[in-house]
Amino acid sequence: MPTREEPVYMRVEDEHILGTLISPGALVPGVLFVHGWGGDQQQYVARARVLAALGCVCLTFDLRGHAQTQARHDTVSREESMRDVLAAYDFLAAQRSVDSDAIADVGSSYGGYLAALLTALRPVNWLALRVPALYKDSEWRVPKLQLRSQQELERFRQQTVTPDDSKALRACRAFTGDVLIVESAHDDFIPHQVIVNYRESCISARSLTCRLIEGADHGLSNEAGKSAYTQILVTWLTEVMLAVRESQPPASGAAAAPASAPSDKRPPEA
Repeated sequence: MPTREEPVYMRVEDEHILGTLISPGALVPGVLFVHGWGGDQQQYVARARVLAALGCVCLTFDLRGHAQTQARHDTVSREESMRDVLAAYDFLAAQRSVDSDAIADVGSSYGGYLAALLTALRPVNWLALRVPALYKDSEWRVPKLQLRSQQELERFRQQTVTPDDSKALRACRAFTGDVLIVESAHDDFIPHQVIVNYRESCISARSLTCRLIEGADHGLSNEAGKSAYTQILVTWLTEVMLAVRESQPPASGAAAAPASAPSDKRPPEA
């Protein structure tokens, strides 16, 4: 494999030392994972490892109000969560080995909603949404935890919503990359109509792939559902990245089947 070398200067106290950074000659795709409300980055580490083994640089992270910042759980707004996603994207895109023109955006539930919004704010080539949530555009700065009651989400999510009435769906309508939408057959949080709203908004996508995981609930609480989603995601990313690599010169590494299924610690809430 060809390599590239570049001089680097590293700060040590008040001085700098010189080094040489040697890295693979070809840049590789980046994959950003955005977890759902009530989840954390550990739910996606195993999947990220599978994709990293295939030649991607992957980043998982904890949204504020989760994991080490759980104390803020009741006060975090969508605006703050969106800032977290933007910061994570910028960090990933800035990595030396990442091709900033080849970034995949993978989100589940609340993370899927945020992932869709991200495509309107940053360059994204591939968008994977698993059981994406949907919210009204109003109350953007209100704590996310209050939205279920304030926005009457159960009723709202049963309605037909168009891109004209939703920033997330507008972002999907404008997105021109490849899209994967994954639905769970036994989802108690995200009704089928929400999936339809997202699917019908992706009118400009280079390709649109929709998959249904039979027997799966919203949070993929059984091993069969987790394994099925991993297989769907890895297979899809392998195919769409390969298609881009064949149509434009190189970026991703060789593809292979996943070695093992991930282990989600707990299901996220929509």
